[in-house]
Amino acid sequence: MPKLWTATIEEHRREVRDAILDTAAALVAEHGLLAVTMSQIAEETGIGRATLYKYFPDVEAILLAWHDRQLAAHLQQLAEVRDRSDDPVRRLASVLEAYATLTRHAREHQETGFTELFHRDDRMRRAQRQVRDMIADLVAAAAAAGSIRRDVPPDELATYCLHALAAAADQRSTAAVRRVVEGTLDGLRPSR
Repeated sequence: MPKLWTATIEEHRREVRDAILDTAAALVAEHGLLAVTMSQIAEETGIGRATLYKYFPDVEAILLAWHDRQLAAHLQQLAEVRDRSDDPVRRLASVLEAYATLTRHAREHQETGFTELFHRDDRMRRAQRQVRDMIADLVAAAAAAGSIRRDVPPDELATYCLHALAAAADQRSTAAVRRVVEGTLDGLRPSR
């Protein structure tokens, strides 16, 4: 098969897959997790059911794939935020704020019934471990620069950050999320 043809087919498959994922997530958000069927997804996506089944065996598989895509995008977003600065403290603060913002927006999934589906396997734990490791690395760099306390190991401080930033999920404003981040950063600063 010519290279151009192969690339075109792969691009088409990616577009169809993305359309399926987006449609399923929108339907679940509108109707609830248990109310969505493969037939609805196929109809709303504009493809035949047989085509849909070539991509996914059931609604759960579609939603898990959608969630995997979301997790990958969030991890990429955090990495991009981290890489915007060379200053260790600024990098840490930026990642904590981005994570807190993502945490606040994740609350929407809790209200649609996604939480039980997404948190029952190892996917979420792996993503959380990656975030914790990223934050631990940033904490270690900031501690080496003398801006973050050194009396507690970076892994423990990273875990503290994740738990403290969980409070962002309940905040109604961006200003409140920033205050949660500032409080978290205050807990990382060396005692005077």
